[in-house]
Amino acid sequence: MTGPGASHHDGDGWVECAQGHRHWGRFGAAGLLLQRSARDGAAEVLLQHRAEWSHHGGTWGLLGGARHHDEPPVTTALREAAEEAGLHADAALISGQYDDDHGGWSYSTVVAGEVGDAEARPTSAETVEVRWWPVSSLPELPLHPGFAQTWPVVRDALEPVTVVVDAANVVGSCPDGWWNDRAGAARRLIDDVTAVCSAGFADAALPGPLARPPLQHWWPLAVVVVEGAARSAADPVDGHWADERVRVLAAPGAGDDAIVAAVAAAGDGPIVVVTADRELRGRCEALGAVAAGPRWLRGLIDVARGTSD
Repeated sequence: MTGPGASHHDGDGWVECAQGHRHWGRFGAAGLLLQRSARDGAAEVLLQHRAEWSHHGGTWGLLGGARHHDEPPVTTALREAAEEAGLHADAALISGQYDDDHGGWSYSTVVAGEVGDAEARPTSAETVEVRWWPVSSLPELPLHPGFAQTWPVVRDALEPVTVVVDAANVVGSCPDGWWNDRAGAARRLIDDVTAVCSAGFADAALPGPLARPPLQHWWPLAVVVVEGAARSAADPVDGHWADERVRVLAAPGAGDDAIVAAVAAAGDGPIVVVTADRELRGRCEALGAVAAGPRWLRGLIDVARGTSD
Protein backbone atom coordinates (compact mmCIF):
# COMPACT_ATOMS: atom_id res chain seq x y z
CA MET A 1 0.00 0.00 0.00
CA THR A 2 2.29 2.67 -1.28
CA GLY A 3 2.02 6.04 0.47
CA PRO A 4 3.87 9.29 0.93
CA GLY A 5 7.61 8.98 0.53
CA ALA A 6 7.53 6.44 -2.27
CA SER A 7 8.31 7.09 -5.95
CA HIS A 8 5.91 9.65 -7.45
CA HIS A 9 3.41 9.23 -10.27
CA ASP A 10 0.22 10.96 -11.36
CA GLY A 11 -1.93 9.04 -8.87
CA ASP A 12 -0.05 10.23 -5.81
CA GLY A 13 -1.94 12.54 -3.50
CA TRP A 14 -4.50 12.63 -0.71
CA VAL A 15 -8.22 12.69 -1.41
CA GLU A 16 -11.29 12.81 0.79
CA CYS A 17 -14.10 10.34 0.17
CA ALA A 18 -17.82 10.94 0.60
CA GLN A 19 -17.56 9.51 4.11
CA GLY A 20 -15.12 12.25 5.13
CA HIS A 21 -12.04 9.98 5.29
CA ARG A 22 -8.64 10.85 3.81
CA HIS A 23 -7.16 8.27 1.45
CA TRP A 24 -3.91 8.00 -0.48
CA GLY A 25 -4.38 7.79 -4.25
CA ARG A 26 -6.05 10.41 -6.41
CA PHE A 27 -7.59 7.76 -8.67
CA GLY A 28 -8.11 5.11 -6.03
CA ALA A 29 -5.76 2.34 -4.99
CA ALA A 30 -5.33 -1.41 -5.35
CA GLY A 31 -3.46 -4.24 -3.66
CA LEU A 32 -2.59 -7.88 -4.30
CA LEU A 33 -3.93 -10.62 -2.04
CA LEU A 34 -1.75 -13.57 -3.01
CA GLN A 35 -2.62 -16.94 -1.50
CA ARG A 36 -1.19 -20.44 -1.55
CA SER A 37 -1.59 -23.78 0.21
CA ALA A 38 1.11 -24.64 2.74
CA ARG A 39 2.56 -28.14 2.99
CA ASP A 40 -0.04 -29.06 5.57
CA GLY A 41 -2.80 -27.88 3.23
CA ALA A 42 -3.63 -24.75 5.23
CA ALA A 43 -4.16 -21.52 3.32
CA GLU A 44 -1.51 -18.80 3.56
CA VAL A 45 -1.46 -15.20 2.31
CA LEU A 46 1.48 -12.94 1.48
CA LEU A 47 1.52 -9.72 3.50
CA GLN A 48 3.73 -6.65 3.78
CA HIS A 49 5.02 -5.33 7.11
CA ARG A 50 4.97 -1.56 6.73
CA ALA A 51 7.80 0.71 7.88
CA GLU A 52 7.02 2.78 10.96
CA TRP A 53 7.34 6.09 9.09
CA SER A 54 4.75 5.11 6.46
CA HIS A 55 0.99 5.63 6.65
CA HIS A 56 -0.31 3.16 9.26
CA GLY A 57 3.28 2.14 9.89
CA GLY A 58 3.97 -1.06 11.79
CA THR A 59 0.88 -2.81 10.45
CA TRP A 60 0.58 -5.77 8.09
CA GLY A 61 -1.32 -5.34 4.84
CA LEU A 62 -1.39 -5.95 1.14
CA LEU A 63 1.30 -5.12 -1.35
CA GLY A 64 -0.36 -2.23 -3.15
CA GLY A 65 -0.74 1.49 -3.65
CA ALA A 66 -2.19 4.34 -5.66
CA ARG A 67 -3.50 3.74 -9.17
CA HIS A 68 -2.22 5.66 -12.16
CA HIS A 69 -4.77 7.56 -14.22
CA ASP A 70 -6.88 5.03 -16.20
CA GLU A 71 -4.79 2.14 -14.82
CA PRO A 72 -6.81 -1.06 -14.24
CA PRO A 73 -6.70 -2.29 -10.63
CA VAL A 74 -5.06 -5.58 -11.64
CA THR A 75 -2.22 -3.69 -13.32
CA THR A 76 -1.80 -1.50 -10.24
CA ALA A 77 -1.72 -4.47 -7.87
CA LEU A 78 0.88 -6.35 -9.91
CA ARG A 79 3.01 -3.24 -10.44
CA GLU A 80 3.01 -2.39 -6.74
CA ALA A 81 3.84 -5.99 -5.79
CA ALA A 82 6.84 -5.81 -8.10
CA GLU A 83 7.95 -2.42 -6.74
CA GLU A 84 7.52 -3.32 -3.08
CA ALA A 85 8.48 -7.00 -3.00
CA GLY A 86 10.15 -7.86 -6.33
CA LEU A 87 7.25 -10.15 -7.18
CA HIS A 88 7.01 -11.12 -10.85
CA ALA A 89 3.61 -10.76 -12.49
CA ASP A 90 3.70 -14.35 -13.74
CA ALA A 91 3.87 -15.59 -10.14
CA ALA A 92 0.24 -14.61 -9.60
CA LEU A 93 -2.83 -16.17 -11.22
CA ILE A 94 -5.58 -13.56 -10.84
CA SER A 95 -8.94 -14.99 -9.76
CA GLY A 96 -11.07 -12.11 -8.46
CA GLN A 97 -11.43 -8.42 -7.66
CA TYR A 98 -13.24 -6.81 -4.75
CA ASP A 99 -13.88 -3.06 -4.87
CA ASP A 100 -14.35 -1.34 -1.52
CA ASP A 101 -16.16 1.84 -2.61
CA HIS A 102 -16.08 4.74 -0.14
CA GLY A 103 -17.84 7.19 -2.44
CA GLY A 104 -15.49 9.05 -4.77
CA TRP A 105 -12.62 6.77 -3.80
CA SER A 106 -12.22 2.98 -3.85
CA TYR A 107 -9.68 0.33 -2.95
CA SER A 108 -9.56 -2.79 -5.12
CA THR A 109 -8.34 -6.03 -3.61
CA VAL A 110 -7.04 -8.27 -6.39
CA VAL A 111 -7.18 -11.91 -5.32
CA ALA A 112 -4.70 -14.34 -6.87
CA GLY A 113 -3.18 -17.77 -6.42
CA GLU A 114 0.54 -18.40 -6.35
CA VAL A 115 2.06 -19.94 -9.49
CA GLY A 116 5.21 -21.91 -8.74
CA ASP A 117 7.30 -20.63 -5.86
CA ALA A 118 6.82 -16.88 -5.72
CA GLU A 119 10.00 -15.11 -4.63
CA ALA A 120 9.21 -12.05 -2.55
CA ARG A 121 11.52 -9.81 -0.55
CA PRO A 122 11.49 -6.17 0.61
CA THR A 123 12.42 -3.97 -2.35
CA SER A 124 11.18 -0.57 -1.14
CA ALA A 125 11.99 1.63 1.85
CA GLU A 126 8.47 1.29 3.24
CA THR A 127 8.60 -2.52 3.31
CA VAL A 128 10.20 -3.94 6.45
CA GLU A 129 9.31 -7.54 5.75
CA VAL A 130 7.29 -9.65 3.31
CA ARG A 131 6.00 -12.88 4.78
CA TRP A 132 3.55 -15.71 4.21
CA TRP A 133 1.07 -15.89 7.07
CA PRO A 134 -1.39 -18.71 7.78
CA VAL A 135 -4.92 -17.41 7.35
CA SER A 136 -5.73 -18.65 10.85
CA SER A 137 -3.10 -16.33 12.36
CA LEU A 138 -4.34 -13.05 10.87
CA PRO A 139 -6.64 -12.18 13.82
CA GLU A 140 -3.51 -11.99 16.00
CA LEU A 141 -1.70 -9.50 13.74
CA PRO A 142 -1.83 -5.70 13.80
CA LEU A 143 -3.49 -5.35 10.40
CA HIS A 144 -3.69 -2.24 8.26
CA PRO A 145 -7.16 -0.80 9.06
CA GLY A 146 -8.34 -0.93 5.45
CA PHE A 147 -7.25 -4.53 5.03
CA ALA A 148 -8.78 -5.48 8.38
CA GLN A 149 -12.10 -4.09 7.20
CA THR A 150 -12.18 -5.98 3.88
CA TRP A 151 -10.54 -9.20 5.10
CA PRO A 152 -13.81 -10.87 6.23
CA VAL A 153 -15.10 -10.50 2.66
CA VAL A 154 -12.01 -11.40 0.63
CA ARG A 155 -11.10 -14.29 2.95
CA ASP A 156 -14.05 -16.17 1.48
CA ALA A 157 -12.82 -15.45 -2.06
CA LEU A 158 -9.45 -17.19 -1.79
CA GLU A 159 -10.85 -20.18 -3.71
CA PRO A 160 -11.55 -19.28 -7.35
CA VAL A 161 -14.68 -19.96 -9.38
CA THR A 162 -14.32 -23.21 -11.36
CA VAL A 163 -16.24 -23.82 -14.58
CA VAL A 164 -16.56 -27.47 -15.62
CA VAL A 165 -17.55 -27.79 -19.27
CA ASP A 166 -19.37 -30.73 -20.87
CA ALA A 167 -17.66 -30.21 -24.23
CA ALA A 168 -19.80 -32.69 -26.16
CA ASN A 169 -23.00 -31.05 -24.96
CA VAL A 170 -21.83 -27.49 -25.64
CA VAL A 171 -20.41 -28.31 -29.08
CA GLY A 172 -23.58 -30.20 -29.98
CA SER A 173 -25.77 -27.22 -29.07
CA CYS A 174 -24.70 -25.31 -32.19
CA PRO A 175 -25.36 -26.95 -35.61
CA ASP A 176 -22.23 -25.59 -37.31
CA GLY A 177 -20.97 -28.82 -38.86
CA TRP A 178 -19.17 -30.03 -35.75
CA TRP A 179 -20.01 -33.64 -36.65
CA ASN A 180 -17.52 -33.49 -39.53
CA ASP A 181 -14.59 -32.88 -37.15
CA ARG A 182 -15.47 -33.48 -33.52
CA ALA A 183 -11.91 -33.05 -32.26
CA GLY A 184 -11.50 -29.80 -34.20
CA ALA A 185 -14.77 -28.46 -32.83
CA ALA A 186 -13.65 -29.35 -29.30
CA ARG A 187 -10.34 -27.55 -29.85
CA ARG A 188 -12.16 -24.42 -30.94
CA LEU A 189 -14.30 -24.61 -27.81
CA ILE A 190 -11.20 -24.97 -25.65
CA ASP A 191 -9.75 -21.84 -27.27
CA ASP A 192 -12.99 -20.02 -26.57
CA VAL A 193 -13.08 -21.14 -22.92
CA THR A 194 -9.47 -20.01 -22.53
CA ALA A 195 -10.45 -16.57 -23.86
CA VAL A 196 -13.28 -16.36 -21.30
CA CYS A 197 -11.00 -17.34 -18.43
CA SER A 198 -8.34 -14.83 -19.49
CA ALA A 199 -10.79 -11.94 -19.88
CA GLY A 200 -12.88 -12.85 -16.85
CA PHE A 201 -16.38 -11.51 -16.35
CA ALA A 202 -18.46 -9.37 -14.03
CA ASP A 203 -20.11 -11.01 -11.05
CA ALA A 204 -23.53 -10.35 -12.60
CA ALA A 205 -22.66 -12.78 -15.40
CA LEU A 206 -22.58 -15.75 -13.00
CA PRO A 207 -25.73 -17.85 -12.54
CA GLY A 208 -27.98 -16.29 -9.93
CA PRO A 209 -28.23 -19.30 -7.58
CA LEU A 210 -24.44 -19.63 -7.27
CA ALA A 211 -23.32 -18.82 -3.73
CA ARG A 212 -20.14 -16.71 -3.75
CA PRO A 213 -18.51 -13.74 -2.01
CA PRO A 214 -19.58 -10.28 -3.22
CA LEU A 215 -16.72 -9.63 -5.62
CA GLN A 216 -17.11 -7.38 -8.66
CA HIS A 217 -15.11 -9.42 -11.17
CA TRP A 218 -13.99 -13.03 -11.55
CA TRP A 219 -11.30 -14.81 -13.56
CA PRO A 220 -12.27 -18.48 -13.34
CA LEU A 221 -10.42 -21.74 -13.71
CA ALA A 222 -11.94 -24.22 -16.14
CA VAL A 223 -11.99 -27.95 -16.74
CA VAL A 224 -13.10 -28.94 -20.24
CA VAL A 225 -14.09 -32.61 -20.47
CA VAL A 226 -13.87 -34.23 -23.91
CA GLU A 227 -14.97 -37.74 -24.83
CA GLY A 228 -15.36 -40.20 -27.67
CA ALA A 229 -14.19 -39.00 -31.08
CA ALA A 230 -13.14 -35.68 -29.55
CA ARG A 231 -10.74 -37.19 -27.00
CA SER A 232 -7.69 -36.30 -29.11
CA ALA A 233 -8.49 -32.62 -28.46
CA ALA A 234 -6.91 -33.14 -25.05
CA ASP A 235 -3.54 -33.85 -26.67
CA PRO A 236 -1.41 -30.67 -26.61
CA VAL A 237 -0.19 -29.48 -30.00
CA ASP A 238 3.05 -27.48 -29.68
CA GLY A 239 2.09 -26.67 -26.09
CA HIS A 240 -1.22 -25.23 -27.30
CA TRP A 241 -3.04 -26.12 -24.09
CA ALA A 242 -0.27 -24.78 -21.82
CA ASP A 243 -2.58 -22.40 -19.99
CA GLU A 244 -2.66 -22.22 -16.21
CA ARG A 245 -6.38 -21.49 -16.17
CA VAL A 246 -7.71 -24.29 -18.38
CA ARG A 247 -7.30 -28.02 -17.97
CA VAL A 248 -8.48 -30.35 -20.73
CA LEU A 249 -9.56 -33.76 -19.50
CA ALA A 250 -10.08 -36.75 -21.81
CA ALA A 251 -12.77 -38.94 -20.28
CA PRO A 252 -11.43 -42.50 -19.97
CA GLY A 253 -14.98 -43.84 -20.13
CA ALA A 254 -18.35 -42.17 -19.89
CA GLY A 255 -18.09 -38.40 -20.18
CA ASP A 256 -20.74 -37.81 -17.52
CA ASP A 257 -18.76 -39.78 -14.94
CA ALA A 258 -15.62 -37.77 -15.73
CA ILE A 259 -17.54 -34.50 -15.33
CA VAL A 260 -18.93 -35.55 -11.96
CA ALA A 261 -15.42 -36.55 -10.86
CA ALA A 262 -14.08 -33.16 -12.00
CA VAL A 263 -16.75 -31.40 -9.92
CA ALA A 264 -15.88 -33.51 -6.87
CA ALA A 265 -12.18 -32.64 -7.26
CA ALA A 266 -12.67 -28.92 -7.97
CA GLY A 267 -12.13 -27.73 -4.40
CA ASP A 268 -14.15 -25.54 -2.08
CA GLY A 269 -14.77 -22.57 -4.38
CA PRO A 270 -17.96 -21.87 -6.35
CA ILE A 271 -18.47 -24.37 -9.19
CA VAL A 272 -20.50 -23.95 -12.38
CA VAL A 273 -21.16 -26.97 -14.60
CA VAL A 274 -22.02 -26.18 -18.20
CA THR A 275 -24.39 -28.76 -19.67
CA ALA A 276 -27.98 -29.13 -20.79
CA ASP A 277 -28.11 -32.79 -19.77
CA ARG A 278 -30.78 -32.94 -17.08
CA GLU A 279 -29.52 -36.10 -15.38
CA LEU A 280 -25.93 -34.83 -15.31
CA ARG A 281 -27.07 -31.50 -13.91
CA GLY A 282 -28.78 -33.30 -11.04
CA ARG A 283 -25.68 -35.34 -10.23
CA CYS A 284 -23.48 -32.24 -10.17
CA GLU A 285 -25.94 -30.16 -8.17
CA ALA A 286 -25.96 -32.91 -5.54
CA LEU A 287 -22.25 -32.14 -5.07
CA GLY A 288 -22.92 -28.43 -4.54
CA ALA A 289 -22.35 -27.17 -8.08
CA VAL A 290 -24.72 -24.89 -9.99
CA ALA A 291 -25.65 -25.86 -13.54
CA ALA A 292 -25.81 -23.49 -16.51
CA GLY A 293 -26.73 -24.29 -20.11
CA PRO A 294 -24.52 -23.94 -23.19
CA ARG A 295 -26.18 -20.60 -24.02
CA TRP A 296 -24.70 -19.12 -20.83
CA LEU A 297 -21.18 -20.09 -21.84
CA ARG A 298 -21.64 -19.01 -25.44
CA GLY A 299 -22.75 -15.59 -24.20
CA LEU A 300 -19.50 -15.23 -22.25
CA ILE A 301 -17.53 -16.37 -25.29
CA ASP A 302 -19.17 -13.68 -27.43
CA VAL A 303 -18.23 -11.02 -24.88
CA ALA A 304 -14.65 -12.29 -24.56
CA ARG A 305 -14.29 -12.41 -28.36
CA GLY A 306 -15.92 -9.01 -28.80
CA THR A 307 -18.73 -10.39 -30.95
CA SER A 308 -21.70 -9.67 -28.66
CA ASP A 309 -24.33 -7.15 -29.70
